[in-house]
Amino acid sequence: MARYTGAVCRLCRREGQKLFLKGERCYTDKCSVGRRSYAPGQHGQGRKKLSEYGIQLRAKQATRRYYGILEGQFRHYYELAEKKEGKTGEQLLSIIETRLDNVIYRLGFATSRPEARQLVLHNHFLVNGRKVNIPSFLVKPGDVITITEKSRNSEKIKHVLEINASRFVPKWLEVNRETLEGKVVDLPTREDIDLAVEETLIVELYSK
Repeated sequence: MARYTGAVCRLCRREGQKLFLKGERCYTDKCSVGRRSYAPGQHGQGRKKLSEYGIQLRAKQATRRYYGILEGQFRHYYELAEKKEGKTGEQLLSIIETRLDNVIYRLGFATSRPEARQLVLHNHFLVNGRKVNIPSFLVKPGDVITITEKSRNSEKIKHVLEINASRFVPKWLEVNRETLEGKVVDLPTREDIDLAVEETLIVELYSK
C-alpha cells in the first residue's frame, strides 16, 4: 500500500501550518514552517489565489496529512460518517480521532502520530489485554490501552514518556502514568479536537 516516505516537513509547508509530524522538532526553532513559511518547490513563493475547489481540497489534504491517512481510508471514514446521525464533518473527525495510533499519541505514549503508528506496528500496546498492531484499529468507549510489560523497559518508551509527562490529555480519554494505562471514556466531540481545518469544506468537496 502506497504511503508518503518523503520529507514530512514539506507536507507542513505545503499546507501552511504545523501538522506536528516530527514530534519534538515541531516545538523548536528548527521547525521548517517557521523558517520557511511558504510552499515547497520552485514556485512555492509565488502568490496563488485558490479556487473554491482548491480551498476545499486543501482542507481535505491537510486533515489527511495531519492524521497520516491514505485517500482510500479517508474516503471510507467519510462514508461511515455519512451513515451516522449528526453533522457529517464532525462525525468524520470523531471517527478518525478514535484510530489507535491517534489515541496513543493523545495519551502521551508517543511524541507524534507517525511515531505512534510505528510503535503500534511493533507490538508495543495492548487493547483490553490483547495485542493490537493495526494503527487504524478504531477504539470505542470502555476500551483500555496499556503498554506491554516488555516494552516498559524499552529506553525508547521511557524517553517518550519522560518527554510527554505533562502532555494535555483530552477529556474523552483518561491516562494513569503510574500504571501506563489509558482508557477511552467517551467518543470525542468537535470541541475536543484541536484541528485547524473547516470540516464543512471536506463535506462540500465530497458532496460534489
